[in-house]
Amino acid sequence: MEQYGLFINGEWTKSQETVEVYNKYTQEVFATVSKAGKDEVDQAIASAESAYRNKEMSPYSRFEVLHKVSELLQEHKEELAQIITAEAGKPIKQARTEIDRATQTFELSAEEAKRIHGEGVPVEAAPGSENRMAFTIKVPVGVVGAISPFNFPVNLVSHKIAPAIAAGNAVVLKPAKNTPISSLKLAQLFQEAGLPEGFLNVVVGSGSDIGSQMMKDERINLYTFTGSAEVGLKIKQNTGLNKLILELGNNSPVIVDKAANVKKAAETLAQKSFAFAGQVCISVQRMYVHEEVAEEFKKHFISATKELNVGDPTDDDTDVGPMITQDEAERAEEWIQEAKGQGADVIYGGQRKGSIFEPTLLTNVDHSMKVVCEEIFAPVVTMMTFTDFDECIQEVNKSNYGLQGGIFTQDVDRAFKAARKVEVGGFMINDASQYRVDLMPYGGVKNSGWGKEGPKYTIEDMTEERLVVMNLEQ
Repeated sequence: MEQYGLFINGEWTKSQETVEVYNKYTQEVFATVSKAGKDEVDQAIASAESAYRNKEMSPYSRFEVLHKVSELLQEHKEELAQIITAEAGKPIKQARTEIDRATQTFELSAEEAKRIHGEGVPVEAAPGSENRMAFTIKVPVGVVGAISPFNFPVNLVSHKIAPAIAAGNAVVLKPAKNTPISSLKLAQLFQEAGLPEGFLNVVVGSGSDIGSQMMKDERINLYTFTGSAEVGLKIKQNTGLNKLILELGNNSPVIVDKAANVKKAAETLAQKSFAFAGQVCISVQRMYVHEEVAEEFKKHFISATKELNVGDPTDDDTDVGPMITQDEAERAEEWIQEAKGQGADVIYGGQRKGSIFEPTLLTNVDHSMKVVCEEIFAPVVTMMTFTDFDECIQEVNKSNYGLQGGIFTQDVDRAFKAARKVEVGGFMINDASQYRVDLMPYGGVKNSGWGKEGPKYTIEDMTEERLVVMNLEQ
């Protein structure tokens, strides 16, 4: 059985307590990881602060390290993909895609490290300042506290640490307790790439313990968190005036208009509703289908869903594997039973076997039901019909969340009206809400958080703008 230590100040550290990491499909323990206590967390933060203050990295050296990590990710692609599949239960073909995306995230961050710049400010245009010149520079914020989720244990971690390093910051990372090995493997790659000691520290343990300690530590200058809105609110309330990047919950809406290519829409949405068992922040959860095409859409959607392979995530043909824990699968099952009691119909799926949950489609639902108004984070999607387009948009906007959404239509006027009116951070036309590439600005509104991911945009948040004014003798 593999045993992993914590990564603090460039060294691998063992602690007295350990965390068991389970294979999410077999439910067998396949590795143990040292669990950080208060002392280890304090050491990690002290190490990051010392590195930031005493070991400044030039922009080009940051580029070199990040570019090397990008190359190493590809060299270790299969090993890392197998780890993701074991500790997260992600189907292996999707895990391989995640490594490819993380490679891009590091490559983009490496390039952005060489492009960080300020701008000239024409203060000489102000009366009395004719002999002055001014410009801005971008400086690192300092120590970044990063708390990452289980669902993309390599790429979402990459979206936090790669831009932070590109901007010249030091990082204390707390990965999800269920999926810590991917982060520790990334730390190994950073070590091999030559990152100076202290610029990346990885501590493992529960969010209630480590997260609480990190929130109270004034040496951390910026917090970046991906997870639930409830935890995001707690971080906001307990981190004072520190900068925050919060990527929180969602229940993605997609509109299927009567002018849509219905078959294409149904097939696309079937694929994007259930990838990684629906445990993606931008998975399709709410489908609003025009009444005139509802039956046709339903037929094609169910047909496409039947083509998905459910089961062992190590199988190259598997599309839907286990959920992260059996408890989470049971919670989804309870939500569906509650919705059925309120009048909803399960017209496909709805069955659970251990932590495996079948792709499920619900109809006759409304916004009072948890399966609609909350984030289910499971392979469950709801379908509602509409006749009036404006009323449909009003229904879509009843959600407290607003990360991404979409519409399928050949009517350009309706497409752009929805893009202007639907309250989300990103809107897709003739595509599912789950579309994302790693260079684009990614972030939400309302209870879905604030701040943007995408290396260029994250670096903006992870730097401070400083004004420099020169008083020149004439």
